Amino acid sequence: MKPHILQLNPILIPAINDKLAQRYTVHRLFEQSDKDAYLREHGASIRGVITGGHTGIQRDMMEKLPALEVVAVNGVGTDAVDLEYARSRKLPVTGTFGALTEDVADLAVGLLLATCRGICSGDRFIRAGNWVRYPQPSAIPLARRVSGMRVGIVGMGRVGRAIAARLAAFGCPISYTDLRAMDDVPHTFVGNLVDLARQSDALILAAAADKAEGIVNAEVLKALGPQGYLINIARGRLVKEDDLVAALKAGTIGGAGLDVFVDEPNVPEVLFGMDNVTLQAHRASATHETREAMGELVLASLEQALAGKRPEFSLTT
Repeated sequence: MKPHILQLNPILIPAINDKLAQRYTVHRLFEQSDKDAYLREHGASIRGVITGGHTGIQRDMMEKLPALEVVAVNGVGTDAVDLEYARSRKLPVTGTFGALTEDVADLAVGLLLATCRGICSGDRFIRAGNWVRYPQPSAIPLARRVSGMRVGIVGMGRVGRAIAARLAAFGCPISYTDLRAMDDVPHTFVGNLVDLARQSDALILAAAADKAEGIVNAEVLKALGPQGYLINIARGRLVKEDDLVAALKAGTIGGAGLDVFVDEPNVPEVLFGMDNVTLQAHRASATHETREAMGELVLASLEQALAGKRPEFSLTT
């Protein structure tokens, strides 16, 4: 008899869904109209849960799953999971750590290039037929060079290091802040975020920082300055969004590239008309390669836990 698994979010890779169906009886809670009734009917048989970083799983749901042996997060964010309760039940909570690194770092650099060089606004200019109407070079403002920019990275973990490696190839001096200085990186540690912003032409947020909130505020943005750029591929709530909007409107900073927001999918509409802002819909890991790798890590976590082993990427056991 196949183990029963509860799936809280869809997985978009068919090959992963096929493997799940081959190995488990999968209960897709996200397809159910009456989720409480569905849990009452099937909850006692559930041995594993697959969820996403945003959805997570809270104590009240885990309490309805008495046979639960593992929570496999298809992502790296665990702030929506009640980790303390999971620890109290000795439940492994796993993430897909490492699978997202390259694509997230790629998008961070892409957002910096797109914002500084006006790639998206230039594309819109041409699509609107404006190049024909306004062929003079001055119709499009001059852009900002990325090569050689002083880059400050907030969070020198896997993603922060991958971003640093990419931008070092652009000749960018790299500084960073984190909970502590890292002995195994060649970059300059700056202990204070305001100081890091003041010393940077571009500030890139790459911190997991599950419990941090609003660390990039008006003071940090003022320190970044009118020639500075903010890139966020970490967590939307790391930025005080009202302060960011005000800074962009006032020209306190030069621009921003944003993949994450405070209240997704709701993005401040005032940003839509700003040519110095590049927007993405939380897509940093959204490639076939990364999503397949994430799915394989979810499968591995389920297999290890249900075989009575400690999953490799468990945060709680």
